[in-house]
Amino acid sequence: MTTLARSDLILERLLSLHPKKIDLVLDRIRRLLAALGDPQDRLPPVIHVAGTNGKGSACAFFRAMLEAQGLKVHMHVSPHLVRFHERIRLAGALIGEEELCDTLIEVERVNAGAPITFFEITAAAMFLAFSRHPADAVVLEVGLGGTYDATNVIKHPAMTVIQPVGLDHLEFLGPDLAGIAREKAGIIKKGSPLVVGPQEEVALEAILSRADRLSVPTFVFGQDFAARQEHGRMVYEDGDGLLDLALPKLVGRHQIENAGVAIAGLRHAGRRGWGTDEAIARGLAGVEWPGRLQRLHHGPLIDAAPNGAEVWLDGGHNPHGAAAVSRAIADLEERGERPLYLICGMLRTKDAHGFLSAFRGLARHVMTVHIPGEAASLGAGALYDIARAAGLDAAPGEDLEDAMLQIVARTQMDAGEAPPRILICGSLYLAGRVLAENG
Repeated sequence: MTTLARSDLILERLLSLHPKKIDLVLDRIRRLLAALGDPQDRLPPVIHVAGTNGKGSACAFFRAMLEAQGLKVHMHVSPHLVRFHERIRLAGALIGEEELCDTLIEVERVNAGAPITFFEITAAAMFLAFSRHPADAVVLEVGLGGTYDATNVIKHPAMTVIQPVGLDHLEFLGPDLAGIAREKAGIIKKGSPLVVGPQEEVALEAILSRADRLSVPTFVFGQDFAARQEHGRMVYEDGDGLLDLALPKLVGRHQIENAGVAIAGLRHAGRRGWGTDEAIARGLAGVEWPGRLQRLHHGPLIDAAPNGAEVWLDGGHNPHGAAAVSRAIADLEERGERPLYLICGMLRTKDAHGFLSAFRGLARHVMTVHIPGEAASLGAGALYDIARAAGLDAAPGEDLEDAMLQIVARTQMDAGEAPPRILICGSLYLAGRVLAENG
């Protein structure tokens, strides 16, 4: 048995012992944290980030900019792409195998068989690990929703952030955008500044309603600060002045907006030394966030691609995320025309029609696949039917390799064209599988 297998076995046991179904309450996590000595109350200043899309990217920007100042940063994100360890970063480094195993076992022992979900018990382990390592800041990503998310036990965050709110996780949060925004706004705390990313008007009204009731200092994208691309540069502007910066390492106009949210958060958190101009610039240049419009360069799947093809990977899985990615692909198309092919796999719980519709008129063809190892995945045939209903030319593939080989065959028939641009998309689970085999 390898050391990695030990943590896998522990996590599998936690999944089997506790309900996987999400039940949004805070009683269980608070009970367990109290039994552990409330480690969440012994943390460095916390930046708490919620939203439907862009929250993981904002967390990556926060971490990169803080670390560029020489600060030590704990970070929590979810879900992971390849290994669970990605969810817990201690003072800059992923949690080690031995510490992860020991912490999970300790938390399970203290829980003593009481009802709890997988996310809650692993969140408790995350807080416990954070409390045992010195750091200068914590970047904490919400798992689902806000008000009743297991991360929403921080009493006095240094900053709260709400990224764009859209329709996702409808089975838990409902189909009403204002209601979802109110749930996300549950992380807002009296006395903690709030940064709000780009929002639809109905979502913004719901967020600002809670912020007004709590009288928190609020900074809204497009009103109190802005970030945009100008002449191949990124321009950030707020009441304190303007920054002329190189474009972020992460690709796409939406990443300029995500970077702007992080800059606003650091400049308005009221923490001396956070958000210096030099650290912001270095953070933009060095930020890493796998599976978000990531260019792939090697691996078996890349070897099977058409000669000269660009292969991109993105884990976005809802219509709002698809719109951001399609805009980014359209921008790439303006700089260099290539026929666009999609390899798409999605879960049954997602709005596949809304997701794929964002690529109508942009993608030449869609190859649909079942996500390996995911029982909740749509079948390739079912997703093919949805793609056709969304107005896209499509065909099902047996697996990722077969999908790529079918694209090779199609591009060989189009002699004289530029090599294709291939986007693998539709699910973080699919992105994780691709990175595990081609990262």
